[in-house]
Amino acid sequence: MIIAKAAVMTTCAAMMLAACSPTPSTTTDPRTTTTGAPSASPALKPIDQAALQAVVEKATKEMLVPGAVVAIRTPQGSYTAAVGTTELGKQTPPDVNTHFRIASNSKTMTAALVVLLVQDGKLKFTDPVSNYVPDVPNGANITVAELLTMRSGLYNYTNAPEFSAELDANLAKAWTPQEVLAIAFAHPPNAPPNTAYEYNNTNYALLGLIAEKAGGRPLRDQLRDRLFGPLSLQQTSLPAVDDASIPAPYSHGYMYGGSAYAMVDHPYPADIKTAAKAGTLKPIDYTNENASYAHAAGGVISTADNIATWIRDLVSGRVFNADYQKQWLDSVQAEDPGNPEGQKYGYGISYQRFSPTASMYYHGGEMPGFNSFMGYDPDNDVSLVIWTNLTISPADDNTTAQALLPTMLDEIYTGLSLAPTPTPTTTR
Repeated sequence: MIIAKAAVMTTCAAMMLAACSPTPSTTTDPRTTTTGAPSASPALKPIDQAALQAVVEKATKEMLVPGAVVAIRTPQGSYTAAVGTTELGKQTPPDVNTHFRIASNSKTMTAALVVLLVQDGKLKFTDPVSNYVPDVPNGANITVAELLTMRSGLYNYTNAPEFSAELDANLAKAWTPQEVLAIAFAHPPNAPPNTAYEYNNTNYALLGLIAEKAGGRPLRDQLRDRLFGPLSLQQTSLPAVDDASIPAPYSHGYMYGGSAYAMVDHPYPADIKTAAKAGTLKPIDYTNENASYAHAAGGVISTADNIATWIRDLVSGRVFNADYQKQWLDSVQAEDPGNPEGQKYGYGISYQRFSPTASMYYHGGEMPGFNSFMGYDPDNDVSLVIWTNLTISPADDNTTAQALLPTMLDEIYTGLSLAPTPTPTTTR
C-alpha cells in the first residue's frame, strides 16, 4: 500500500526547469469562479470540458481503472472530469464529493500541524527526536526538521517484507504507531542522519507521536481542530484506529495482488498482467482495509473538493503566520544534490518548477485501492487533484493517478512537451 508515495513531476522529463521561486498568488479564489471565463495567464490554455472528459475516459480505460476524478480550478473556472464507477459491478459514478483514502497526501497535514506547533512555541525544528519518542535509533541526532524533510536515515517500515505479509494476512488489523515503528527499528538505519533524502513513512509515524506529545492531544483531534475545522474541510477526517469505514458517499478501492506491489513497487509478473487485461483476473477490493498502519503518514479520508481547497490554502498562506509561511515555502531542498533544479522536498511538500511561467507545490498518495495527486501552482492560481480507485495499472505497472499527471498538465498549460504516460519515480 503506498501510503507514502509522493507523486513525481520528474516523470515529465521534457519539462523546462528554472531556478526562480514562486510567489503565492492573490488572484480570485477559484472556489467562487464559474466555467467559461477567458484564460487569465498566457501560461494557461483555455480548458475544453468535453475534451478533458474524453482524454480522462481514454486514459483510464487503457489503464483498466474502474473510476477516477480529475478536478481543476483555474482563474478561468472550475472543471471536473469524473469517469467510471465507484464500485465494480455497479454504475455509481464518482464526483468531487466522493470520499476516498488520500494516503500520503496526509503527510502535508501532519507536517502542517507540526509547523503550527513550532509556531506556537511547543516544539522546535531543531529538537532531537529523543526529546519526544524514546528508543529511536540515532534519535538524539535526528531532528524534527530532518523527519519533515525525509532525511532521518531510518529504515522505512513499509519496505519490510514482514509488514506486507502481516497486512495481507489480516486486512482488518488495527495498528498502533508503536507497532509499525517496532518493525522499522528492528532493521538497521539506511544512512546516518541528514546525509541523504529518502522518502520514508517511518519519519511521519514519528511526527504523529511528536505532535501528540507536543500538542497534548490525539493527532486526529488536533488535525480536526487546527486544520479541518478552520478551513471548512468538512468531508476530511483521520479515522480512529479501530475504524475501517469510509463516510458515504465513497469509492471502493481496488488493486491486483498483495500489498507489496504497492509498498515497494514490485512490477506485476506476466501472468497477472495477462489475466487482468483478458478480464479473467479481478482486482482485490481493499476498501475496508484498516488503514491505521498509515495514520500520520497516510490515514486521512477526504474528497477531491476538500483537498483542492486544502492544497491551495496551504500554499497560498491561510495556515501559518507570515514568518512560518516563509519558512514552510523555503523548506524545500533538492532531493538529488546533483540536480538542484529538479524535484524538491520540504516540510511535507514537494516542489518543482516545470516551465519558466509555472510551478507546483504538490504531493501524492498511494495505498492498496487508491492513488492520488494534489498540487497548487501559485504563479497561475491553478489547483489540480487527480484520484483513481485502482492503485497500479496491470497494463504498464504505472501508478494510475500519477500516470495521468503529464496528460492533465498538458491540458492546462501552454508550451509543455510531455510524454503521455511516463513511469513515476518511486518515492514511497
